[in-house]
Formats: sequence, C-alpha cells, structure tokens
Amino acid sequence: MSWFYSAAACLRELSAVATAPGSVLNTSVRLSLVPHQTLETCRGVLIGVVRPKSSNIDLVSNMISSYSFRSLGLRVAVFTLSMSALFVSTPLAQRQKATPVIAPAPLLTRTATRQEKRRLGYGSTVTIVGAPQGSITVEGWSRSEVQVTADIELRAETEEDLNLLASVNGWVLDDNANHVQILSTGTHDKVFMRRVAKKFPKKLLGLPWKVDYRVFVPMATDLEINAGRGPITVSGVEGAMTLTATESETQMTLISGTVNATVASGRIDVRIPTRSWRGTGADLRIAAGDLNVELPAGFNGDIDADILRVGQIEDTFAALETREKPGITTRIVRARAGAGGASFKFTVGDGTIRIRKLTMSDQ
Repeated sequence: MSWFYSAAACLRELSAVATAPGSVLNTSVRLSLVPHQTLETCRGVLIGVVRPKSSNIDLVSNMISSYSFRSLGLRVAVFTLSMSALFVSTPLAQRQKATPVIAPAPLLTRTATRQEKRRLGYGSTVTIVGAPQGSITVEGWSRSEVQVTADIELRAETEEDLNLLASVNGWVLDDNANHVQILSTGTHDKVFMRRVAKKFPKKLLGLPWKVDYRVFVPMATDLEINAGRGPITVSGVEGAMTLTATESETQMTLISGTVNATVASGRIDVRIPTRSWRGTGADLRIAAGDLNVELPAGFNGDIDADILRVGQIEDTFAALETREKPGITTRIVRARAGAGGASFKFTVGDGTIRIRKLTMSDQ
C-alpha cells in the first residue's frame, strides 16, 4: 500500500494550495497556482495508482473526499487530474510503455551474368521483352548472329529466399529460323507464375529485381522492344523498329527504316546523323517528358511536331521552312527540312520538344 501514502501526500500538497487565503478565486485559477512540478509529480504517482488496477479508482475517490477542499469544483478538478492518469499520455507513461522500433532487415543482393548466342540472318526479327526494371542496350553489328548478355540482380532477406527467386526470375531465349525472342520471366508475370510456381511464397512476390540486357543484332534486323522502367539505348539498327516503355530515358541513333516509339514518361533523345533517310521515317511519342531531336546540317525530311497539352516546341535548328499551315509555332510545327522526303512525327503530351542542329563533334 506504499502507493496509497504517496498519493495521500500529493493530495495534501494540493489541499494546502486550495485552502490558502484568497478562496474567492475560481477553481481554474487555484489550480494554476499549484507548481508545475507538483502537478507532474502527482500525475506520475496517480499513474502508478490507477492504471495497474481499476478498483483503485474508488480508493482515490475516497481519499479526495477526505480532504477539506472548500470548493466542490476544486474537488472535481483534482479528481479529474487523477483520472487523467488513465487517459492522458505523459513523458513518464511514454517511457514506461515505449516499445522499441525494429528496423527491417537489410536485403541481400545476388547478381548473376549469363550470355547466349544464336545464328540469325539479315532481315530477320529480334523481340525483347524486358523485366519490370532494368536497362536495355541494342547495337547493330556485321555478324549474322545475336548475342545476349544479361545481368540479373535479385534482392531478398535470406539466401533461401534468393534461391527461390532465382528459380523463377530470369529470361529465356526462344528462336527459330528468322525470329529470336528474348523474354523476361518472373514474379511480375501472373500467368507464368500460375504455370510454374503455384505455391510460391507470397511474401517474395513484391521484392525488387532487375535484368540489364546488352544485345548485339545484325544491322539489317527488325527490332521489337517492350520495356518497363529503365534506360534504353539503340544504335546501328537499320530495319523496322517498334519500342514501348513505361518509364525510360531512351537514346536512339537512327539512320533508316520505319521507327515507332512510345514512352509513357521520361525522355527520348534522337540523333539522326545522316542527311537522307532510307525508309518511311519515324513516329516518336512521349506522354510526359521531353523529346530532343538532333538533325545534321543539310538534312532532308518533312517534320510534324505537336504539344498536346502543356509545354512548348523549341526550334534552334534554323533550317526549317513552313510546309503547310499553321507553319512553325511554339505548339505545332508543320515544316520541311531541305528538299523534304521521309516523314518524321514528334508528339509530346506534357513537356518540351527540342529540335536542334547536330554538331560535327556529335556525329
């Protein structure tokens, strides 16, 4: 019952202040005369009295009524102070009930590299389906083969989890006489997971992973790229090209073919180092971001550029001439470069289109 005597001592000190001369003061003013340290001490004692056992509330009530408070309102105020031990957080209560915050365990990282080659003739098609995250680099070369090098990065809490992820996250190479497909497989593909890993632990499905691809293809190859998030670089490919990406900083060096590229957000940088394009042209679109086009001096082609919502067109190429109305404005361009020729369409939803001259050092 030591708590009983501690609580009684607190109440005696409060009573001394309450019954001091100047009883005409109202209850709130009287309580304001009680030193802050006294109030906090009593509150701390009462926390220990009331909280451990709810039946102690009756004992505290009897203690309060036994002291000579001249004001019924003051009795109520002191009782409220004691009851606040049940509901009001104090530094002492916070220290008593504080629970340590457990930081999440750091994830282990595992990286594996794999390389494969396949014979592929000129005029064939290469399809790349990227992982949800990772880079894709494609270069054209003079060999009649495709070479794929992929770096796979997995992250998980334990080696056992990494082993499970390695069994499903990766890529496969599917090929026939004139078509090579590089297909990413893993936890992002629900159809694949239902087919090969129905009982895969759900806690591992959302863990981060990526695949970085570096692919060499014959120069005269049609190329299809379907990517997630990550940078994309294409150069030296002269066939037809289709590219889609969720979020990417895409860099393309183009000289010929029929090119269609759509990026949801990010940036597209296009370099065209040749004056005369061989093929029908290019149609490049980005929903949110910037589209930068570099053209060489003496370039020949018809150029259409559009800002659909917010943004502007910056033309520093200084060699475009109006082809049809409305001509060249900060939101629409209908122009011709040189003698005209292949058609180039540049479209941005929200962002900026920049058309500038390719300097000799860039070529």
